Amino acid sequence: MSGDRYIENEFDDYARYCETSAFAYEKFLPKIECTVYKLLKVLELEAPIKTDARDCSVYTGSTGIALLYMNLALIQTADKNVEFNEKAREILVTQRLAKRRHDFTFLCGDVGPIAVRAVLHHRLGLQKEVKTDIDLLHKFASGCVSLETGEPDELLYGRVGYLYALLYINANISTKPIDVKLMKNVVQSVLESGQLLAAKMNCDSPLMYEWHDSLYLGAAHGISGILTMLLEAKELLDAPEMARIKGTIEFLISQKYRSGNYPSSLGSTSDRLVHWCHGAPGFLFLFAKAYEVFGDAPYLQEARQCADVVWKRGLLKKGYGLCHGVAGNAYCFLRLYKLTMEDCYLYRAARFAEFCCAYGTHGCRVADRPYSLFEGMAGTIHFLVDMLRPLESKFPGFEV
Repeated sequence: MSGDRYIENEFDDYARYCETSAFAYEKFLPKIECTVYKLLKVLELEAPIKTDARDCSVYTGSTGIALLYMNLALIQTADKNVEFNEKAREILVTQRLAKRRHDFTFLCGDVGPIAVRAVLHHRLGLQKEVKTDIDLLHKFASGCVSLETGEPDELLYGRVGYLYALLYINANISTKPIDVKLMKNVVQSVLESGQLLAAKMNCDSPLMYEWHDSLYLGAAHGISGILTMLLEAKELLDAPEMARIKGTIEFLISQKYRSGNYPSSLGSTSDRLVHWCHGAPGFLFLFAKAYEVFGDAPYLQEARQCADVVWKRGLLKKGYGLCHGVAGNAYCFLRLYKLTMEDCYLYRAARFAEFCCAYGTHGCRVADRPYSLFEGMAGTIHFLVDMLRPLESKFPGFEV
């Protein structure tokens, strides 16, 4: 039995599993590691001939593959570390970036390849190249900071997509080369934009955002993703700004469905989507971050409730990817494991990993870009790699 969008989860939950067996995470590792390299062989054979060479994005293009190689390098011996970083560099230095609308975002714009390249150059000790990349990155600021440009604020195509790139650089390059003033300007633009729309709508939320004339709430295009990025830059926020963010989180909680899931957009009554991009999975990351920042126990409880929704409805027929697939949902459990250190969440992540290890056998939909990071196989491999080091795991393009 299954829902119209998900396969029924037939795995025993943690408590029942422990009635007959002691949970040993290590038992899952050989199969996970074997699947990583099995899928990687497929990816390396198929991706070069079945993907659009003109797409350099993190989301569906070649930079997503480079990020996968960089993640693989972190679990290798010294010689293999070099090999995987060089594979990433081969991709990044041969790209031809095309100026396009929303080019300042990490996941879908030209800034993503530049930011990833800067971090890789730093790893390889190529400091001159790092400076060139950082200088280029700064040139995109004017296109997103000004409210007069009419740009959105969301993660995939908007201002917090640029903010993530800046945070990513400073988190992964020891000299922290991004000027705090620039990040502050981006944050201020996002907050001002949210206040203006909230005032225009005369709504109950201190901040409100729209994309394509819809009031999206999820991680990819909506308020939960925007607030998550703002909280990642909490050092740049003053007390009144933090209060507005907190008030907006409370407003979001008031929109929750009775099932514990969240609407994809304001006013939606269709409780169907349990994806990172829309629904409880993306909200979980917001509540986890809010708990870290504010220390309020109800936020942790909200995150736990989201995790329960994902456990029940997160084995998606849509596929195994990050944006709207099983691997993206599984990162929810890794996020809560890092936050709470409770084995029940590592167990849930391991079970979703077990599902992913049977890649292609569940009758799931084949993604439009089947080898990409956010839609396809590269994202699944990235998650399985992170399962080998769960405390260092990060949802790419979202966790800093």
